[in-house]
Amino acid sequence: MQNQDQQFLDYVIKALVDNPNDVKIVRTVDEMGVLMTLEVNAADMGKVIGRSGNTAKAIRTLLRVVGMKNNSRVNLKINEPEGALPHEQKASKTVDEAMADLKI
Repeated sequence: MQNQDQQFLDYVIKALVDNPNDVKIVRTVDEMGVLMTLEVNAADMGKVIGRSGNTAKAIRTLLRVVGMKNNSRVNLKINEPEGALPHEQKASKTVDEAMADLKI
């Protein structure tokens, strides 16, 4: 049987995403507390992270509240999906690079 924190996270994430069958949650417990590792479809990452990471922050806050109720410390790690570009490669061009592309 799943723990309450894992059930909660499963319910919230599957309600947010378009591909609920691709949601994978791994729960590990160590001396630091509970670590929930989340994997979702690449197309759903934006929904899980939210604008400026606000959705992810809210989910983490709620998970901590669920953890406090059960006397445990709960943390959430969101894995980037396979094939996603690292954040460094997603950066936009500088103004000078964009102007050079326009050939003005």
